[in-house]
Amino acid sequence: MTPNSQEIATDWLVDAGLRPTRQRVALAELLVGDGRHRHVTAESLFDAARTKGAAVSLATVYNTLRAFCEAGVLQEITVDGSKSYFDTNTHDHPHFFWEDEGRLSDAPSDQLVIQRLPEAPEGVEIASVDVVIRLRRKG
Repeated sequence: MTPNSQEIATDWLVDAGLRPTRQRVALAELLVGDGRHRHVTAESLFDAARTKGAAVSLATVYNTLRAFCEAGVLQEITVDGSKSYFDTNTHDHPHFFWEDEGRLSDAPSDQLVIQRLPEAPEGVEIASVDVVIRLRRKG
């Protein structure tokens, strides 16, 4: 990674109120260092970190992703109730899940229309609505 990508990653962490430890910076650099949005799993981020020579354990990756979510700089999207993807785009938007590839990507927000949601049970409010559109190749 370039020094600029390390600065971007460090600024991203500091702006979120997170201490920029060596391991956090290394993972943040993979997530946002080039300024583009990413959808990653803990395992794919771990593999990318190891490929770049970062000394991180899978447990550290999981803990760091949780800390990033709690700080509001990542959004967790759960597919099938067990597989979690982490998105650097924290604005509300729908996703495509490519079943054949096990991949998540952004879907066009301007084409999604939700006209009405069911009322929340008494005493609670709807915090968010996640839209995951599953795709499968024809044939």
